[in-house]
Amino acid sequence: MSESPILIVPYMWIGDFVRCHTVVRVLIGRYPNRSIDILTTSMVAPLLDYMPGVRKGVVVDLPRMRLAWSQHRALAERLRPEGYGQALVMPRTWKSALAPALAGIPQRTGFVGEARFGLINDLRSGERRLPRMVDRCAMLALPRGESAPADWPLPELKVSASELVAWRERLGLSPDGRPVVALAPGAVGPSKRWPVAYYADLARQLGAEGIRTWVIGGPGERDLALQILEADPRHTSDLTGPDLRNAILALAAATAAVSNDSGLLHVAAALGTPAIGIFGPTSPWHWAPLNPIAAVIETSGELPCRPCHKPVCPLGHHRCMRDIAVDRVAVAARQAVAAVAARPAV
Repeated sequence: MSESPILIVPYMWIGDFVRCHTVVRVLIGRYPNRSIDILTTSMVAPLLDYMPGVRKGVVVDLPRMRLAWSQHRALAERLRPEGYGQALVMPRTWKSALAPALAGIPQRTGFVGEARFGLINDLRSGERRLPRMVDRCAMLALPRGESAPADWPLPELKVSASELVAWRERLGLSPDGRPVVALAPGAVGPSKRWPVAYYADLARQLGAEGIRTWVIGGPGERDLALQILEADPRHTSDLTGPDLRNAILALAAATAAVSNDSGLLHVAAALGTPAIGIFGPTSPWHWAPLNPIAAVIETSGELPCRPCHKPVCPLGHHRCMRDIAVDRVAVAARQAVAAVAARPAV
């Protein structure tokens, strides 16, 4: 058991998946001889190629809205030969604990939720008293009753220089000496999105100063990218698409990034790319990356409705995002680019 591998069952949203690397680093520090695998969907699986310390990902695309008993049983058959000694089950759902239990993983650690007694046999309480998502995830990596450390290890994503060179050549994005700011205009829920017209204005301002912009995101951000591209087609490139790897590499290659409160903000921060995070309905204290970011931008006025954490503005005015001026974000982006330019050559 002391050297048996550990399986992490994480939340499958991009930002939460990046946070999961903190859990990996906690486990490595405590159990250096135990391999660590992570259950993953096809969509977020590319992140694992850049996470030090992860042996492999177990890729499975289970349906969200139904049980799919046969697929959980098939997953359990895949897990059983791996000989896992422990599974850390981060989601509180009944379904998330099913395959580890069917696979007979001896220690199945998770918080109380959805009557999972038996499926989770190392039940922990107190999740709701933990203020941040990273606290809730990382506490499962500690023995029962142990207090949280003063600081958790930061997530890390590492991309090789050779892969960046090959990626640039493949997309025809050879360096021309100009800085690049990656723009991530998407987010889960429209209330977390800074207006696309503002992103377009930002791209126009930066382009006039000789700064290129790359718009990144999934297929759902394609229309947003086209609107931004229309504002400055000479200096803007649409890099949206279905492969998350493309966004990871774009953020690794970019000089800086501007993002809503979304998973790609966490990717940029974990890569060490200076990132400007725009927060409207959500609290940056709760949801910003654990890694430092270049700037947090929030509305400067007092809004009694903020933070509401709602995917759609319940009052309809969306002022928490509309009141954030383009000039404020542009200044932060310029400062991030200038700070990179001022770094001593390595």
